[in-house]
Amino acid sequence: MSDFNEIINSEKPTLVDFFAEWCGPCKMLSPIIESAKSKLGDDVTILKVDVDKNPEVAKQYGIRGVPTLILFKKGDIEWRRSGVMMEQDLVDKVKEFV
Repeated sequence: MSDFNEIINSEKPTLVDFFAEWCGPCKMLSPIIESAKSKLGDDVTILKVDVDKNPEVAKQYGIRGVPTLILFKKGDIEWRRSGVMMEQDLVDKVKEFV
């Protein structure tokens, strides 16, 4: 996961969606994130991390429930939220850190 660390340590904010394939709310959040991505453009990097395939990363960031969104900037956690949220709320929150 050295690529992961490289990406979250960049100057550009990185929104990480910690999810699981079996998670119903994660499936609801996925199209919201895709749509938000088009509104945010290249200002933000968006990553999806499957907690079942990457348990070490999930453990490192204390992911106990999915979906969990974490916004990193220069390696620091700027914002964190678990659960589904509305697209415009997500876009507005991320824009605070761009």
